[in-house]
Amino acid sequence: MRRRGLLATSLAAGLAVPPLALPGLVRARAASSGGSVLRFVPQSDLAVLDPIWSTAYVTRNHALMVFDTLYGMDSAFRARPQMVAGHEVSPDGLDWRLTLREGLRFHDGEPVLARDCVASIRRWGARDGFGQTLMAATEELSAEGDRVIRFRLKRPFPLLPDALGKAGSAICAIMPERLAKTDPFTQVTEMVGSGPFRFLAQERVAGSRVVYARHEQYVPRPEDEAGGPADFTAGPKRVHFDRVEWHVLPDAATAANAMRAGEMDWWENPTADLLPMLRQDAKLTVAQRDVAGYVGCLRFNHLNPPFDNPAIRRALLGAVSQADYMTAVAGTDRSNWSDGVGYFPPVSPLASDAGMASLTGPRDLAAARRALAEAGYDGQKVVLLSPSDFPTLKALADVTADLLRRLGMNLDEQAMDWGSMVQRLPKRDPVGAGGWSVFGTFWSGIDQINPAVHSYLRGNGMATGWPRSEALESLRDEWLAAPDAAAQKAIAARIQEQAFRDVPYIPLGQMLASTVFRREIVDIPKGFVLFWSTRRA
Repeated sequence: MRRRGLLATSLAAGLAVPPLALPGLVRARAASSGGSVLRFVPQSDLAVLDPIWSTAYVTRNHALMVFDTLYGMDSAFRARPQMVAGHEVSPDGLDWRLTLREGLRFHDGEPVLARDCVASIRRWGARDGFGQTLMAATEELSAEGDRVIRFRLKRPFPLLPDALGKAGSAICAIMPERLAKTDPFTQVTEMVGSGPFRFLAQERVAGSRVVYARHEQYVPRPEDEAGGPADFTAGPKRVHFDRVEWHVLPDAATAANAMRAGEMDWWENPTADLLPMLRQDAKLTVAQRDVAGYVGCLRFNHLNPPFDNPAIRRALLGAVSQADYMTAVAGTDRSNWSDGVGYFPPVSPLASDAGMASLTGPRDLAAARRALAEAGYDGQKVVLLSPSDFPTLKALADVTADLLRRLGMNLDEQAMDWGSMVQRLPKRDPVGAGGWSVFGTFWSGIDQINPAVHSYLRGNGMATGWPRSEALESLRDEWLAAPDAAAQKAIAARIQEQAFRDVPYIPLGQMLASTVFRREIVDIPKGFVLFWSTRRA
């Protein structure tokens, strides 16, 4: 006998704006666009297409347009059925049967079958941290006919829908079996999904433009249980534009001018210095849509000196000022950022003060220099990666460069475009052979909300930076097996204390990013950029 259920877990004021800010080709396209085209300025160029190959959010945003997921996540971070009609779970929690909704089709016209989903889950589960945990708990994953996906588990795993429906990087993107059988460590280049948009490969211009078209055969999920519209990545994904064009404009002033001139409809990440001017424009709306925010992270390479030494990593803790980093990124208006942020973001019920004195106590450069010397630092080169065309990450790199120089470290700051940096990060080579030492990045709060999804708190040597910590891995396993929320919170405090000993990375504060769009663009979903529900009034 089975029970059926749906698991509920989870611009400076006065800046002159010349007309026609964009190059002629883009201007002509913008001028000819009707109301069925949305023109969007992404945070950066789309350097990687494969949804599991990069944790870059621009890749995640692309993936959610092209691919659908078996479950979605609502704004309360609860998993809800998306491609599946529902699931059945055996009384012992070891046998799950997921049934696909009827009528799902890929962009090539082929029906979505259970075997496509099985192959996609296996590929994703080979690389994603949450996916690896799910697959480690899985005895057998199989397709039963065309519409049923079956998990036989080694032990109960109630977070199964949360894993398959995670909205952070990397999503469990469902693709045809022929593509999903590609080695997980080889990039898929043909973009065929079943999501609400089709990727128009022939219109992509690297470094300049990415184009998507409405998937005419997409079948939105019926209205959610409360009868409402889409909620974050859950619910009915109804598309109101025939085309969505991403125009890559790395120069912030150019993007601002394009917004004010009506050449662009939506700019994902305006820089903090331009927000006052943008707010003064009656044709524009500036808003904070993502309550989870973004947490800055100073990520070390644990394979190469000097940051293979935990004492050297710990020495930096007393010198890092989260306020300095967040001011550089988001300006002096503290409504745009917070400091005093630990290894779990403020939105997480697991956030605590455990071990936080390392970051919130008085900042002492002299003490940090002494700690570096005592840890054995003797002038090894530190290669800092700095993406010159990604303003927020460039700001993190600038503050880091200044800090490391003041600490007396032998800094080699290497500037490059974002696409080159994405390709560089997987390199494990020594710094003299093209490797790296440290870089700054942001993670969405939803990607750090708990140990199940928090890849930067893993100690298994898999995530970029490759830290190893048996203690962190053991505590994560303990958290996954915790019987209730109180036990989870207590274990999370111990995880944070251990993280301050191991220092897999240093939290740099939380930014509440603003986005800007034309006033006639309405019904933008809350959260990071999503293109369903959005329409022109």
